[in-house]
Amino acid sequence: MLGIIGMFVAIALLIYLAYKGWNIIVASLLCSLIVVLTSFGDIFKAFTTDYANGFKYFAGTYFIIFVLGALFGQVMGDSGSATAVSRKLLSVVGESRAILVTVLATALLTYGGVSVFIVIFTVYPLALILFKSANLPKRLIAASVGIGAATFTMTALPGSPAIQNIIPTQVLGTTATAAPLVGIICSCILLFGGLWYLNKQAKKALANKEGFVPGARDNMEKLSLNDEASLPHWFVALLPLLVVIGLIIGLRGKLDALFSVTIALTAGIILTYLLNWKRITNPLKTMNDGCLNSLGALINTSAIVAFGFVVQAVPAFQSFVQFVLGLSLDPLIAAAVGVNVVAGITGSASGGLTIFMQSMGPGLLAKGVNPEILHRVASIASGGLDSLPHSGAVITLLTYMGLSHKEGYKDLGVVTVVIPLIVLVVAVVLGILFY
Repeated sequence: MLGIIGMFVAIALLIYLAYKGWNIIVASLLCSLIVVLTSFGDIFKAFTTDYANGFKYFAGTYFIIFVLGALFGQVMGDSGSATAVSRKLLSVVGESRAILVTVLATALLTYGGVSVFIVIFTVYPLALILFKSANLPKRLIAASVGIGAATFTMTALPGSPAIQNIIPTQVLGTTATAAPLVGIICSCILLFGGLWYLNKQAKKALANKEGFVPGARDNMEKLSLNDEASLPHWFVALLPLLVVIGLIIGLRGKLDALFSVTIALTAGIILTYLLNWKRITNPLKTMNDGCLNSLGALINTSAIVAFGFVVQAVPAFQSFVQFVLGLSLDPLIAAAVGVNVVAGITGSASGGLTIFMQSMGPGLLAKGVNPEILHRVASIASGGLDSLPHSGAVITLLTYMGLSHKEGYKDLGVVTVVIPLIVLVVAVVLGILFY
């Protein structure tokens, strides 16, 4: 029992320290120590093996992706390509639609199979211009990206290539289009509910005269809307982005997923340089800045993943998981609760979903539950508590955008935690009534 209490105290403390602006590495080490001490574990093993392995796993696996993703975002910004695409979007939908454009652009990328981490690096330069033009607070960019990347395209929309929509297929024998009607209904609520909330917040910000203020690392001179003559044509600016998306989709199933993304980003960077060489004031500085900008987000996210490895290694975590998964509830309710709780503890949607499916998926199928609705409910459930403040994706999003938790998490939490939990209830009710 002490171990379980310590585990939740450590998670709560990690969230609190993140809000207070503590360095994430220091906070994750301190909270890992609490987990180990309350579980009477081996401190040396916890840090040199569990924490270190978690850090090495994430940093080693995604290092090149973070570097290339940040470099692609940097060169899109410095070349004026982000500005050109943003201007075109503004001319089509109007300056007042900055939130909608950011959400839809993000959703298009993620539904096309682009990783959420790459989406952050790619969309941010465009969103800066959109929000500057609309004079909306920068903090709403994080929530806008959250709606497009971490809600309906990740868990609910039928056919999504997101890993959270693929994991259940491995156990349940379903397809990515499982329970399409429930998925579409839930997707609409996630999308329009999130847009309604953010537009309400935008109106409130404008009424309070809270406008756009760039961060210390936001080079708004490079992203200026004024010098239109120096910008590339919007279609030329869009070409590298189309190449990245096209290669990721085209190489799917032919190469390892990370390798295909690496090829796509490399091609996008090279093409952006070739098309805009004369427009980039200092090509070497652009490359250096892009690479350096990736490191903070990578290291902070790796530290959070390392904390998750420490938590998963203690007996208290396994005991709690078995307790949650063993509750005598309706199968759909059990899936909703089990996936959410485990995803919340680990700060990972895919982690929570994988643990649940491996532990309980076959047993629930044996009870006669419809595999299609179980797939959809479990997938949607993975996208709720996974986005608590200690989530690796949340840390990456806020860090890269230069926002503190205090500045950016409230709105992000509403659209990626609160609204998805409400939608989860809708999915469970529909499943019980019609399946």
